[in-house]
Amino acid sequence: MDINYKDLALPVSKRLTAALTEELGDTSVSTSAITLNFRDPSYSAETGGFHPVEIRLERKGDAFDIIYITDFAYIGIGPFAELVKELDFDFQGGVFQNLHGIFPIETGYDIYRIWEGNFLHYWRELSAFQVSVSEE
Repeated sequence: MDINYKDLALPVSKRLTAALTEELGDTSVSTSAITLNFRDPSYSAETGGFHPVEIRLERKGDAFDIIYITDFAYIGIGPFAELVKELDFDFQGGVFQNLHGIFPIETGYDIYRIWEGNFLHYWRELSAFQVSVSEE
């Protein structure tokens, strides 16, 4: 399985795509889209933890494109806390979204680099996430 990471507006690393490919293993030839969900079962508004992450891939020819990467977080206090998009890197739409608004995706360049390094550390080195995969 190949994941396109070159020529994207943000510096998606080969390390990330290699980890995703390893996680996915043998993907069905008929699969047109994949959504990976990364969850810390203990994450809550009260105690914190590792933010949930969702990554969407869609087939384009013989490889998959990264469509979006979204990092969620609880915002608010106690029973009023809501799980919302904290960071959203929308490669297909060409936009970066955070709690302050929606911007051209290139605006998220620096935060993406930091986010990806942290995410890979939490996932691969700390085993902080349970991963589920949905195929279409």
